[in-house]
Amino acid sequence: VGNKLWRKQIMKRIEANDPVAMCREGVKQYEKGDYSSAFGYYVKAAELGDVDAHFRLAFLYHHEHGVEKDYGKLVHHLEEAA
Repeated sequence: VGNKLWRKQIMKRIEANDPVAMCREGVKQYEKGDYSSAFGYYVKAAELGDVDAHFRLAFLYHHEHGVEKDYGKLVHHLEEAA
């Protein structure tokens, strides 16, 4: 029951455009190996100003997890995270 309640709350926060919740969901998807979903959540969170999401996007670009290596985007997201 606790996990279902937690998921419901996270999804409610995501629907309300909470960047922290989006980034947290991205982490969860990344840990499951769903890099594409993680990327989507990180992008949305980064667009809303979440610096952790920018760092995690840089990590994806560096390690080519779900995206092609892109030095320009890597640097951009690291600068935004700084």
